[in-house]
Amino acid sequence: MQELWATPFRDSTEYENPLDGVRRSDYAPRTQKKAKNSGKKANDPVFRELLSAPRLNPHGALVAGTTISHPFFARFFARCAPAAEHLGGSAHRDELLEGLEGRVIEVGAGSGLNFAHYPSSVTEVVAVEPEPYLRARATEAAGQASVPVRVVDGTAEILSFGDGIFDAAVASLVLCSVPNQATALAELSRVLRPGAELRFYEHILAEEPGLARLQRRVDLFWPYFGAGCHTSRDTLRAIEQAGFSVSSCRRFTFRPCLLFAPVSPHMIGRATRP
Repeated sequence: MQELWATPFRDSTEYENPLDGVRRSDYAPRTQKKAKNSGKKANDPVFRELLSAPRLNPHGALVAGTTISHPFFARFFARCAPAAEHLGGSAHRDELLEGLEGRVIEVGAGSGLNFAHYPSSVTEVVAVEPEPYLRARATEAAGQASVPVRVVDGTAEILSFGDGIFDAAVASLVLCSVPNQATALAELSRVLRPGAELRFYEHILAEEPGLARLQRRVDLFWPYFGAGCHTSRDTLRAIEQAGFSVSSCRRFTFRPCLLFAPVSPHMIGRATRP
């Protein structure tokens, strides 16, 4: 049986990034300046959120060993998610995961909202989530799932798994926030077997010119408070440019509340790895 884990996710010294050959030692951990009035500002969750942006190499890809922590956003997301699920998100996840089979990798699993929706034909879900608070919530959700779910630390851009070992991949409201979509999609393609499906559920750039202009303007500041989330990405195009063949895609508007107007255009679809 082929080994699931190809290499450890973190290396202690000279990690060679398989995507671009950049050494980890070339990029020292970010030095965070001491905040003035440290007793107050340094403990502010919003301040910590702004300092927690992931480190990137010159090609826009994550540096191996980067720690991703968004304590303010993670708690906000976990608190608001149940209401969004009740207003339609749960039905979207049923549509996203319907008919999946075999071993599945899910990137950016968040708090594990998808776990309850996987069909019994799935033999294993490996759920990758880099944010510590959300990963802990996902681990709790995994214990109540009807299919085997293993939650692991990691990022979509550096997957520590062998080539072609998964039967399907799931990207659910995550491609908006990865630092480099092309790199993340290339990694998903690598770990999928030929002919395997990528299931995607994402908010996207609007087709309406007026809303698209608003999204581009909001995108100047939204990522700083949304854990790197971008409001104006053309994710469908990125999936196609990564070599996937899109077999279905349904566009729709989903706005649980007025605050989420800039990210209301959504899509759910399927694409096949060549």
